Amino acid sequence: MKKTIEIFTIGFTQKTAQEFFENLTESKVKCVIDTRVNNVSQLAGFAKKKDLEYFLKVICNIKYIHILDLAPTKELLDDYKKKRITWDAYEQKFNNLISEREIEKKVSPQLLDGGCLLCSEAKPHYCHRRLVAEYLNKQWGNIKVCHL
Repeated sequence: MKKTIEIFTIGFTQKTAQEFFENLTESKVKCVIDTRVNNVSQLAGFAKKKDLEYFLKVICNIKYIHILDLAPTKELLDDYKKKRITWDAYEQKFNNLISEREIEKKVSPQLLDGGCLLCSEAKPHYCHRRLVAEYLNKQWGNIKVCHL
């Protein structure tokens, strides 16, 4: 029987820094995997790439990596945010994109086990981090996903 891989997901919006870092620490996350196409925006506050990497290390002793292959393209994200496409169309296009990228070959189950997929959306329902987790579960199986 294959080992169950536990993957967490989290969005940083609508959370204070305290809530964000405590969620990660209490869940015993080992590594935060940044799935954002733009992780240097001033709007990200404590979640800007360089700041987040530092805070995770110092506050939580958690590793940080950015994997752009897990992010949508800027064009796809803009199309959805500007309502040029529906969520259903976005979901289909994003799933096609990560399939074409063969993300299951670019990240390992070992890296993601105990890891946390990060993006900005507060809830996972309309967010690509959920789609990444679902796609990898179809490819690998035995994935337990916990949305923080």
